[in-house]
Amino acid sequence: MIDAFERLGFEVIKATGYGKERKEVIVNIKKRIIGGEKFDFVYSESSTQPTLLTEKNHLPKYPGIDFNFFKFCKSHNIKIGLFYRDIYWLFPSYNNRLPFFKRNIAKIFYRYDLFKYNSLVDNIYLPSMQMANHIPIVNQSKFKALPPGHDEYATSTTPSSDDTINLLYIGGLGAHYQMRKLFSVLKDFPKFRLTLCTRENEWKNVKDETVISKNILVIHKSGEELIQLYQNSDIALLFVEPLEYWSFAAPVKLFEYIGQEKPVIASIGTLAGQFVEENDIGWNIEYDEAELKDLFVSLDSARDEIFAKKQNIVKIKQQHTWEARALQVQKDLGQ
Repeated sequence: MIDAFERLGFEVIKATGYGKERKEVIVNIKKRIIGGEKFDFVYSESSTQPTLLTEKNHLPKYPGIDFNFFKFCKSHNIKIGLFYRDIYWLFPSYNNRLPFFKRNIAKIFYRYDLFKYNSLVDNIYLPSMQMANHIPIVNQSKFKALPPGHDEYATSTTPSSDDTINLLYIGGLGAHYQMRKLFSVLKDFPKFRLTLCTRENEWKNVKDETVISKNILVIHKSGEELIQLYQNSDIALLFVEPLEYWSFAAPVKLFEYIGQEKPVIASIGTLAGQFVEENDIGWNIEYDEAELKDLFVSLDSARDEIFAKKQNIVKIKQQHTWEARALQVQKDLGQ
């Protein structure tokens, strides 16, 4: 978002880093505002940790910096928008991550964040409005959707030298990313090749319990290394088991796939699948082996359908850039 604001011509003053660094910047900003300088708005993003526990030692060494700054801005009629990214702490799986004492202390501080946001922040941005149904304390009227975006890439696809259909998945593996049925189906479709790009440590955690066929390649790449993966792929995948988390999660990779003009296979019961179906940019099917097999058979005999879905992506692509997200924030908060 910082890059998007700057590409649009905004002067962005960054109050980032640990408490000491943020405090220095905030003191300077306050002086400028008191001196009469006008700021259009404040855009903030929450940490995945409670605000007061974000120091290296997780102790509330700077308890008043951020919320006092919000209060100061509010008193000077500067609107505040905050992107709230994560609600893992509200789900039972969070209890398995931390010991009893630590997780309950963390939950107190998470709720304190929401209490402060409710009183100080004008708009609370969420990856999807479906996520709002799970969040306590905050007045629902404050919530607005602000999904991830994509950078504008020079897209291209390198056609395979045979009749292979190349599939691509980039993302996590583990409890929230169950794809066993995909792996099971692929062994019966040698014409379909999957490149599975995930973090090396995540693959190690599931490797011993995951059976993959010869047409699945597991690699560990990131950043600019991904460009070649996109160029070598025909279809991207978000075919995951539709756990409750996926009913409101807006995967960053969905919008990166859009940026790279890759049609998507997604699962019914997920927000990504709903988006894919509404925009006709791929295939939204049940998380079911028989349905996936039927789709593969259909795609193998009607490959022009892949091109048609890609053309639909081109139609909506500009609506979902990071610049489009930044312009939305400006429209909501700008004076």
